[in-house]
Amino acid sequence: MAIEKVRDYFEKWDMADQILEFDVSSATVELAAEAVGCEPGRIAKTLSFMVDEKPILVVAAGDTKIDNAKYKAQFSVKAKMLTADQVIDLIGHAVGGVCPFGIHDGVAVYLDESLKRFETVFPACGSSNSAIELTIEELEKYSNYSSWVDVCKGWQ
Repeated sequence: MAIEKVRDYFEKWDMADQILEFDVSSATVELAAEAVGCEPGRIAKTLSFMVDEKPILVVAAGDTKIDNAKYKAQFSVKAKMLTADQVIDLIGHAVGGVCPFGIHDGVAVYLDESLKRFETVFPACGSSNSAIELTIEELEKYSNYSSWVDVCKGWQ
C-alpha cells in the first residue's frame, strides 16, 4: 500500500507517527479539509503532469487552479495532467492520495507560491484517507522539491 511506503519514507526523520489517518475519505480538497478541520486552501493538493516525456508533481494550495498561461511560461509546454493509470505507474500513488513523499525516482517536485501564505499545510500521505500537517519549511525538506513556481490562479 502506498501509505505504508510513505510511512516508511517518514521513518527516516521519526515523523511516521505524525501521519493522520481518517475514518472518512480525504480524496478531494473539500473532503480533506472537512476531515482535517481546516480551510480548503491549507490542503496541499499534489497535481501530476507530463513535461518533456517525464512526470512532474506540482504541490499547490487547495483553493487554487492551474493557470495555463503561467504553467506554459514556467514549463514551456501546455499543462497535461496524467491519467489515473499513469499516476499509479509513473508516480507511485493513486489519485486521491498523491503526495510528494515516497514517490518513484526521477519525479521532479515543484511547490507553488500559493502555499507560502500558510504557516502549515496538509498534504496527503499516499492514501485517500490520510494527511500530515507540515510547516512550509518541513514541506520543502520532506518533498525534496526542485523549486518554487508560480503556476496557479484564484488565490491572490
